[in-house]
Amino acid sequence: MKQLGSILLEEGTLSEEQLMDAIDEQKERGASLGRTLVEMGLISEGQLVRALASQVGMEFVELADFPVERAAVSMVPDTVCRRHAALPIQLDGDILKIAMSNPGNVVAVDDIRNLTRMQILPVVAAHDDVLAAIDRYCRSDAELENLRDDIAEEEEGVDLSKVGSVIEDDAPIIRFVNLLITQAIQDRASDIHIEPAEHGLGVRYRIDGVLHEMQKAPKSTQNGVISRIKIMADIDIAERRKPQDGRLSVNHNGRKIDLRVATLPTVWGEKVVMRILDNSTAAMDLEDLGIRDENLAMYKASYTKPYGMILVTGPTGSGKSTTLYATLNQVARPEINVITVEDPVEYRIPGINQVQVNVKAGLTFAAALRSILRADPDVVLLGEIRDGETAQISIEAALTGHLVLSTLHTNDAPSAITRLIEMNIEPFLVGSAVDCVVAQRLARRLCSNCKEEYQAGREEIQRFSHPEDEEPPMLFRAVGCSRCSHTGYRGRLALHEIMPVTEEIERLAVARASSAEIARSAFKAGMETLLSDGWVKAQMGLTSIEELLRVVK
Repeated sequence: MKQLGSILLEEGTLSEEQLMDAIDEQKERGASLGRTLVEMGLISEGQLVRALASQVGMEFVELADFPVERAAVSMVPDTVCRRHAALPIQLDGDILKIAMSNPGNVVAVDDIRNLTRMQILPVVAAHDDVLAAIDRYCRSDAELENLRDDIAEEEEGVDLSKVGSVIEDDAPIIRFVNLLITQAIQDRASDIHIEPAEHGLGVRYRIDGVLHEMQKAPKSTQNGVISRIKIMADIDIAERRKPQDGRLSVNHNGRKIDLRVATLPTVWGEKVVMRILDNSTAAMDLEDLGIRDENLAMYKASYTKPYGMILVTGPTGSGKSTTLYATLNQVARPEINVITVEDPVEYRIPGINQVQVNVKAGLTFAAALRSILRADPDVVLLGEIRDGETAQISIEAALTGHLVLSTLHTNDAPSAITRLIEMNIEPFLVGSAVDCVVAQRLARRLCSNCKEEYQAGREEIQRFSHPEDEEPPMLFRAVGCSRCSHTGYRGRLALHEIMPVTEEIERLAVARASSAEIARSAFKAGMETLLSDGWVKAQMGLTSIEELLRVVK
């Protein structure tokens, strides 16, 4: 049997010098050579698995490119695939080819052989690729199809006031709703839209900021499905004439995931939108947000100060809350008191006092802010500055020794200064209190598996003011593959425009200068626009020019 190092040398994956360095490192660590190579960054997990497969004479498959047969996948239940991290990928007569990260798992092979009554041919694939492929191919679509008919048959005999409290856990309505939520989480959706129409019930998932139509169900399923969701979210199912809000939690693969639920009466019935709140987002660091080093240095200079106001601006769904939570994770320490006022509280963070706005009870943003300023806070996070009263109290808090973090709806960073002044805040107070403004947008991230490199053309060079006497940069475009569901994109990244408030900008604020004048001063001080930040990230291969122009006008 060939040694692992010899195989990697023959493939050209490693040089002899790198291999010798890894062997020396292996002796110090006492780990396997393969694991040492991965940890040193000399090879990827996939390259290691490929080499190990070659070492034992087994076939290696790249699941992202392999034409997986749906007929093969359907032969083994979803639960068995997940239990053994094994996926049927091809059917050839009475031989079933199974992709596994551990083909030596004889228990898995025996289980699948007994289930299918077929000969099993294991092939090797990277563990993460197997799990991703299981999520991609072992979908709940077929089961959802069957459940629609079951719900339609049972609808007439169901007492909707008892849905979810008396009906068994395996009732079709309950299983249907659970599957919708599970599938959305697996597809990395941020929102689930359940939309009544004249002749049916539609379901759409928002994935990477774009809505995708996923399901259609008969009109007869509408009342049962919506009532089930309202019961889970502790919403009054008898009230169908006005909007309502609620919250529910589910367990998915050992993780607790919260969903924020909102209902909206429409002409064809109540529309339900469920925002999926993955608590791992609240634990993110600023480094995870993709802020470039020079921008991060400017931002850090602001949030490390003991007082002042930091504003994050952008449209709904641009990641403002995520940026604020990541900032909180940097500043929160046991020796300081952090209090937030939010509507609603999206992520629950241990060690931080979070206040939920309740307008019916008189607890508005302004009222809550006045109260918490008497609770000895060091850092205050205000979900949103919506009116002049809230803005005035926030400004005063920033001037009296508190670090205030909040959001504002403006198109760019310089406009935040003029927006506060338009709220009838004294200009000299705005200039003194605001320390930094961050404008941001979310753009879809190019799929690393299928993106295609090309040289920038004259139009792109002119559009982004790239020097024409320099070599045109290399950019990337979306292509599409099975790993990214043929969209060319997978995940999102943030584009940032960070404007520290300098003495010059403070003087312009006092003089009630326009946002264009403030912008010119900020550019001189080193601020980069959203478009400029996006241009750099496009050259890094993170996003495409088309996506950049879609989110930044």
